[in-house]
Amino acid sequence: MRPDILINRKAEFKISMKQWLLVCCGFSCLLVCIRIVATGYLTYLFLVWNLFLALIPFAISEWLFKNNQVIGNKWKLSLSLLCWLLFIPNSFYIVTDLFHLDQFDSAPKWFDLLLLFSFAWNGLVLGIISVRKIELLLHTISRRRFSIAFVCGVMWLNAFGVYVGRYLRYNSWDIITQPFSLFQEMLNVIIHPLHNKMEWGMITSWAVFMTLFYITIKKLAESFLLHKR
Repeated sequence: MRPDILINRKAEFKISMKQWLLVCCGFSCLLVCIRIVATGYLTYLFLVWNLFLALIPFAISEWLFKNNQVIGNKWKLSLSLLCWLLFIPNSFYIVTDLFHLDQFDSAPKWFDLLLLFSFAWNGLVLGIISVRKIELLLHTISRRRFSIAFVCGVMWLNAFGVYVGRYLRYNSWDIITQPFSLFQEMLNVIIHPLHNKMEWGMITSWAVFMTLFYITIKKLAESFLLHKR
C-alpha cells in the first residue's frame, strides 16, 4: 500500500474516532438528562462533571501531540506532563461510580446500569487513548522503547489516584487546595503498607486490571492495522 494512502486512511480514522468519542459522551449525558426529566431527581448529574474531568487529560495529550514547540521546551513539557499525571486517574476513576448502582431506586436498575456503564466506558476509552498518545510522544522524544515500564508505572499511579479519590475522598484540585492533609494521608498509606493491606490490595488489583486492559486494547489495535496492510 502506498504510504500517502496509508497516512490519509489513518487521518480519517483519527477524525472518525474523535467524532465517535463525542457521540458516546453525548449519549451518556443524554441518559442523565432523560433520567432527570423522568424522575425529577438530579441523582447522577455528578457523572457529567466526572466525565469532564476525564476529558482534561485527554485534551492535554491531544494538545501535546499537536504542538511540537512544547516538546522542544523541557520546562513546558515537564509541566504539561505533570498536569497530565495529576488528572489521568480521573479517566479510570469513573469505573468506581458503578458502586452507586444500588444506592438509588428512582429509576429502573437496567437503566441506571446502562447509564453508569456508559460513563465508565467513556472514561476508560478516554484514558486508554490519552495514555497511548503520551506513550507515543515519549517514544518520539527519547527514541527508546519502554512501553511496559511506562504503562505499569502510569497504571500504578492511576490505581493509587483512584484509591485516593474513592476512599480518601480527594480530587485533583486538592493538591492545591488541601496539599498538606492530602500528602499526609497518602504518606500514611505508603509508609505503613502492613497496616493498609486492604488498601494496597485494592491498588494492586486495579493497577493490574488497568495494565491488562490497556495492553489488550493496544494489541487489538495493532492486529487490526496489520490485517489492513
